[in-house]
Amino acid sequence: MTTRVALVTGSSRGIGRAIAIRLAGDGCAVAVNYRERRDEADEVVDAIMRADGRAVAVGADLASASDCSRLVESARQALGPIDILVNNAGIFRKGDIADFDYAQMAAMSSVNIDGLVHVTRAVVKDMQTRRWGRIVNIASVAGMGMSTVGTTFYSATKAAVISLTRRFALDLGQHGITVNAIAPGFIATDMAKQSGADFGAIAAKAMMRRVGAPEDIAAATSFLAGEDAGFITAQVLTVDGGRTDYIGHS
Repeated sequence: MTTRVALVTGSSRGIGRAIAIRLAGDGCAVAVNYRERRDEADEVVDAIMRADGRAVAVGADLASASDCSRLVESARQALGPIDILVNNAGIFRKGDIADFDYAQMAAMSSVNIDGLVHVTRAVVKDMQTRRWGRIVNIASVAGMGMSTVGTTFYSATKAAVISLTRRFALDLGQHGITVNAIAPGFIATDMAKQSGADFGAIAAKAMMRRVGAPEDIAAATSFLAGEDAGFITAQVLTVDGGRTDYIGHS
């Protein structure tokens, strides 16, 4: 992987941070994307560089199509053409049908769906030219029918991510590009720790009897982004410790 360049959106903290550091450990040069937390993105870059890796922090608001294009071009100028794209950035707004808020739904869609599309479109030309590419979309078990209240419209955006993953795989496979998704369960990020969630109750819903760590998602991403996954595409890899609280289990 030492010749590969990876772009990880939303990688200043949490799952994205773990993915950026893991891919750098695999040998990739990594573009660390952030929206507002430049200091945290710089910390990720510093951690990678202290381990003799190559990295750059690039700010962009993925709700803006022009920012998405600028993000990819800035990463390309700093590190080279993007070989691996990890669409990790996403936002959550609580809501069910009884308290639907169009503005909040639009905000989620603009990042979770539109941003993913814009960044993907911006990287695929170089991948097509070199006939090699890995795209990993971070979805969620929410997009597969997780029965947690308050996640109805967030779930809809993540279901769209799963659908787009399969369609992009169909569109791009002929060019040597694989497109897969990872559906994390509950992951113990700093944001999750600050949410007041009952980790014990959530762990009890998993067959492994624990909540996930960002590194669990990073490990799965490393596999899907590597050479060994070259004949795997259009798949959704659930990384949730065996959750049992689904609306549908088929």
